[in-house]
Amino acid sequence: MARIKMLTKQEFDPELRQLIDVDNKAPLEVGNVRIYAHCPELAKAFVRFMGVVRKPALLPRRLIELVRLRVAYHNQCRSCMAIRYNDGVRNGVTEEVVCQLETPDEARDLTPAERAALRFADLLGTNHYAITDETIEDLKKYFSEAEIVELGMNIAIFIGFGRLSMAWDMVDELPERFKVRGDKPITPWGGDAIVVGKSRS
Repeated sequence: MARIKMLTKQEFDPELRQLIDVDNKAPLEVGNVRIYAHCPELAKAFVRFMGVVRKPALLPRRLIELVRLRVAYHNQCRSCMAIRYNDGVRNGVTEEVVCQLETPDEARDLTPAERAALRFADLLGTNHYAITDETIEDLKKYFSEAEIVELGMNIAIFIGFGRLSMAWDMVDELPERFKVRGDKPITPWGGDAIVVGKSRS
């Protein structure tokens, strides 16, 4: 059970409930907002902010979803790892591709641009002090500066809010293997993911 109570739609602030159209979404699509709803004004600000971040922009949805899953692995955020978002799936994030996130630099189905973005996500998520001029120059081979900003902001969101979700142990509705805590890291690859929504959380 999550360490912080996940509110039901009936317990949501009316404006928040309307803002995310909670009555027409499955609980997993509402995601961590069910906890943020304890603080309605913060939750509404978060939803509005993420609405802007999630709009189709410069980077492909496939790239964003791959980066999200790799960061989720580093965070060991089980709710993040268990979910696939439709916009990524529709743009080529198959379970075969997700399996290749175990060793992205060796992955046959990832583009050089995707590998560069994943290297940056790895460093930002695990050792940001190791990011150098060369790291950013590597990104610039494939991305404009605006795209690098978009990539960085997405990664920062995935790191911070993913760690928060992990700390709150949001695993109630997940496949069984994501509920078990053990000595070995859990992975996003495994073929038992849940596809939800059309955007990322």
